[in-house]
Amino acid sequence: MTSNGREHAAEHRPAELYTGSERPYDAEDLVKVSGREPTPRALEWAKRLIAEEGQGAIERYLP
Repeated sequence: MTSNGREHAAEHRPAELYTGSERPYDAEDLVKVSGREPTPRALEWAKRLIAEEGQGAIERYLP
């Protein structure tokens, strides 16, 4: 059994794995990876965090 609970490994895997702030993201993405619902209040929090910490703000939530 694989780590995702399936009998067989996935046949189609991405050629490259992306983590952290390697790719562009927005406030809604940051809210979702932090485990929150994308409410107006949470989106404001995310926008503020991105403004303060830059694109690396998502690093604390992604590997």
